[in-house]
Parts: sequence; C-alpha cells; structure tokens
Amino acid sequence: MTDSGFVLRSSPHLQDRDSVPKIMYAVVISLLPAVAASFYFFRFRALAVYLACLVGCLVTEAVFLRVRKKPLHALWDGSAVITALLLAMTLPPQLSLELVVIGAVMAIALGKQVFGGLGNNIFNPALVGRAFLQVAFPVAMTTWSPPATLAVDAATFATPLGNLKFQSAVAQGTLTPIQDLFWGNTGGCLGETSALALLLGAAFLLFRKAMDWRIPSGIILALGALTGIFWLVSPEKYASPLFHLLAGGFILGAFYMATDMVTSPITPLGAWIYALGIGIMIGVIRLFGGFPEGVMFAILFMNTFVPLLNRYTRPRILGERRAG
Repeated sequence: MTDSGFVLRSSPHLQDRDSVPKIMYAVVISLLPAVAASFYFFRFRALAVYLACLVGCLVTEAVFLRVRKKPLHALWDGSAVITALLLAMTLPPQLSLELVVIGAVMAIALGKQVFGGLGNNIFNPALVGRAFLQVAFPVAMTTWSPPATLAVDAATFATPLGNLKFQSAVAQGTLTPIQDLFWGNTGGCLGETSALALLLGAAFLLFRKAMDWRIPSGIILALGALTGIFWLVSPEKYASPLFHLLAGGFILGAFYMATDMVTSPITPLGAWIYALGIGIMIGVIRLFGGFPEGVMFAILFMNTFVPLLNRYTRPRILGERRAG
C-alpha cells in the first residue's frame, strides 16, 4: 500500500535480478559446448538420446503439475530441461530410447515431484534417473560404443576408467592419453567426452556466479590429493591425479551435478565439507571399489547430509548466545 509517498510491504526488501528461469537457462547455455561435442563424437545417436530425455522429462513434469493442480507455466522454468540434458549426458549413446524415456520419467517423478517439486527435492533428479537405470538395467548401462572418430570394434570397446579398472591399463601401458581425455576423443557417456567443452561451460557459470566455487574446488582438491598419494607411491599401478580429474563423469559431476543449488549446502563451511566428502568418496570407489566410476554414488550419498550440514554449519548471528 502507499501512503504519503511511502511504500509499505513485507520482506524481503532486497531483491536480486536473477530468477529461477534466468539461472536455469544460464546452465542450459553453459552445457551447449558439451552438447555440441557429443553431437560431433556420437552423431545422430546423441541427438536421439537428448530428444528422448527432453520429451520424457517435460511430459512427466506436465502430468505431475496437472495432477497436483499446479500452473503449467512452471513447465518452462528450465528445471526439467536441465534435468533432461544432464540425464542424457550420463547415459551411454547406444542405450535404447525406451530405457532413456524410463530414466527421464524416474528422474522427474522420483527425483523431484514426489518431494513436492523444484526446491524440495533432496537428491539431484538427473542422478536419480541414472541410478534407477544403473540398478534396473546394468548390462545396458555398461555397454559402450566408440565415438565416430575412432575406428574401434564396439564389441571390445572400453571406457578409459573401465580400461583402468578391469584391464590394468597402467601396467600394460594402454592408459588413455591425457590429450584424448581433454579434447574428447574417447568413449563413454555423452557427457564424458570433451573435458574442454565442459570446462568452457563451467567457466561461464563461474563468471556469472551461478555456482558456488567452493564445491568444485573442494572436490578437485580431495580427489587430486587422494589419488596423488597412491600415484606417487606406486605409479606403475595407479593412474595420475590428472587422469582421474579428466576421465569419466568427474567434470560433469563436480561442476554441474554437485553444485545444484537445491541439493547442495548453502553455508560456506557446509559446502567445503560436502565437496571434500564427494571427492574422497569418488577416489575411494575408483581406487578400491568394484565400479570404475564413483561420481554418481558420491554425490547422491552426500546429498543426504545436506540438511544436517545446513543446520549445523550456519554462521552464528551477531549477538547470538548459545543456550547453557
């Protein structure tokens, strides 16, 4: 209301120019270099996976909004689009489109809407969809095809981390070259190709302050330190920290999945603890676990601790005194 030139309204009185759609579509823009790279390396098969994920996520979101009697314009806030892109980037390019759609439905239904929609979900929705497919269809999710730039038999093709874990690539001298990991001339999921493309998008998000820099920094420090110790002790058995930082879904997970604003801590100390926990768990799984990759498990595991981290690491209010 107005009275004698004064405007009276409830807090908050300081408003940011950013909005949910602006932030979400900034992330979409940052992913475009990686999307383009996956088109280059996997051709039209990548396009089919992206489209199947987009259709599955948007339709599922619309159904849940209708059932919950929420306005359908929320469908275009960008959150479902990001979930679709990130989920597609965690999938093998040759995965059947039926399974892709199932993963998209589970990502929105189980990862987001059952918790009450955007802002209420505990786990990263894209990783929930990926985890469901990993558990329900393990063979399909671990069958890889080489990029179009490599003349390799698909039946014998292995990802860089799979080659490291199951074929003793370091001892055999067949470790994937660092330059191939950086430029993207390797196989794996759609988002595991070009580290350069992902880093370009991450730089855009950091410049725009659309992610907490502490989270990727902490994850890099933890994984680099852990794998570096073992590499220094036994370089003939363990890969270098740089290999681990560029291989698999690490960059995608550290810069795009772990930094999700809804499922990551809001306090500086909480962000550091969360990030270090993810980095250590990735290293432990890659070095000693039965899976070649550990990014998905590490992020989902640490997502469960975010409410506690937010509660017990909040800064003390000026003048606040502890009870007792």
